[in-house]
Order: sequence, then structure tokens, then C-alpha cells
Amino acid sequence: MTEEPVPGVRREVPAVARRDVEPRLLRAFVAVAEELHFTRAANRLYVAQQALSRDVRRLERELGAELFARTTRQVTLTADGERLLPYARRVLAAQDDLLAAVTGAARPLLVDLNSPGLVFGRILERARELAPECELMARFESGLTGSAADIAAGRLDVSFGRFAGLDPALRAGLDQQPVRYEPMAVLLPAGHPLAELDAVPLVALAGETVYAGAGNPKTLEWTGLARLLFEGRGIEIAPPAPLAVGAEEFERIMAKNRHPVLAVVDFPAMPGAELRPLVDPVPLSPVSMVWRKGLSHPGVTALRTAAAELAAEEGWLEKPSDGWVPAADARIMQLHSS
Repeated sequence: MTEEPVPGVRREVPAVARRDVEPRLLRAFVAVAEELHFTRAANRLYVAQQALSRDVRRLERELGAELFARTTRQVTLTADGERLLPYARRVLAAQDDLLAAVTGAARPLLVDLNSPGLVFGRILERARELAPECELMARFESGLTGSAADIAAGRLDVSFGRFAGLDPALRAGLDQQPVRYEPMAVLLPAGHPLAELDAVPLVALAGETVYAGAGNPKTLEWTGLARLLFEGRGIEIAPPAPLAVGAEEFERIMAKNRHPVLAVVDFPAMPGAELRPLVDPVPLSPVSMVWRKGLSHPGVTALRTAAAELAAEEGWLEKPSDGWVPAADARIMQLHSS
């Protein structure tokens, strides 16, 4: 027989166990889960490693689950840690959105433009005009492979490059928006015979050894594109060279090795070298804007809008009739084009 409620009398309901988890503990967990290294995670959060370890242990106690398997050599996620990670990311993203909505501001967004002088800088300038309340910070590194790893780990927010060249496992955690089919070019050392041409047919590079970033772990997607382009055309990829940081060192290494360099038509001018577009066919570098899946930020919206506007205004996504692009890249670019 069920008990009838008594009017005006509040019935006591048995308390249900409830555990409120502090966002700080979740941030500690996510940082370690993405870095798989306590020291690097602590540096990323600007906290002492001991404090970070305490927060992770406290979270494990509160949840009653071991989140990491720790040895003296490595840190790995347990099955419980793997299950928690996507939920923790969503909770933290929701907290960031809440704070942005209440304060009317958002955290600074870090955007990798690859190299000064490229068209990505124009996208950033337009986005700053569209969202003046946002702080969009630029950095200049090299290669989407390196940037994508930083995006996945939370050290970077947005970058640009060849999405199809990334490892599929890494792509799974990222979103992208096609931006441009960027015509490719060759940077020729001073005095090279091909520098006399206004444009260099691909067939003219047969027998040449061309530098395309081989040996640079941050530019694997670019070297992979070069291999696809050179295959069957008698063009060799230059062996790894010392990684040059800065225009002066790049110029010195280029003058020393005398190898043509695979580039794009908007590559900044360099003393002692001549930039020539490649033709017959026109090889295209498929460029996307890339960010972490689930990232909600008004700066990302502004960047996406700016990229779409410039692409429409300047025909960046229109392929020339004699354009060349790998089939896998074309599928990805078309699949995500709106």
C-alpha cells in the first residue's frame, strides 16, 4: 500500500549521493591526459608539478577511479581515464563559454600563421576587424603537422595547412574549413638557369633535387605533398638539411646547398633567390583552417567568417582548369566546402 502525501507537509526524500567536481581538477586531468607527462602538463598550466599531482590524485579519490597508469618511464590513460576525457573537455569548454557570456570577453586565441607574409595574415587582419573585442594573437611557426599536435594538446588554437596530410588519428580530434587552393612555386638560387623563365614547367625540374622540408618533423604534410607531386616526374627530394630558423639562416643554407626549394606563390621575397610559379600543370597546395574539435570561441567564428569572405572575394577555392591536387586532398576539400 502506498503512502498518501499529507497536504502542507513536505516529505523527506532520501539524499542521493552527489559529487561536485572542481573545474581546476578537471583542467589538471585534461592537461596530463593530453601531454601524458606530468612535468609538461604542469608547465602548461603554470603550476608546480607537486600541486598538479595532488589535484590528479584528489580527482581520482573523488571519482573512485584510477585515471592514469604511472610508471617511472611513462604515463598512460586507463580505461576510466579514456572514458572521462571527452566529458571533461566538454565541461571545461562549457565553463569557458559561461565566463565569456557573463563577462562579455573571451580568452586570447593563439593563431599560427606559419610564416610572415603569407595570405593567412590577411585572414587574421579581417577577423580582428570583425571581432575587435577578441584578442587574436599571432605566432609564426612552420608546418601544420607540428601545429596540429599543439592544437590537440591545447597549446595552440588555430593553424592553417594541408589537412589531408595529417595522421587520421590526429584529424579525428580536429575540425577544418577549406580556405584556398594555393598555387605552388619554386624558389631558385641566384644564377640558376631556370630563373630566366617567367614560369617553370614541372617537366623542366626533371633531374633536379628539390628541397621540400625533408627531415623537419613539423612539416611532414608538406614533404608528403612534394612526394606525390614529384612521383614519376624524375624530380628528387633533397635529403634533410639543418633546420634553418630565420630568413638569414635559410638564405645561407640555400646558398650553400644550391637546391631549388618547393614553395608557394605568396612566399616572401628572399635576397639571393628568385621565386617562379610552377605550371603545366599548376600544382595546388590545399589549405584549410584547422582548430580543435568542440572549440567554441568568438575568435574562431570571426576567423572562419574572414576566411570564407576572402575566399569568395578572391576565388581562392576555384581550381584552375590545369590545376593539380592529390585525389585525397580534393575529396576532403570538397567534402567540407560549403
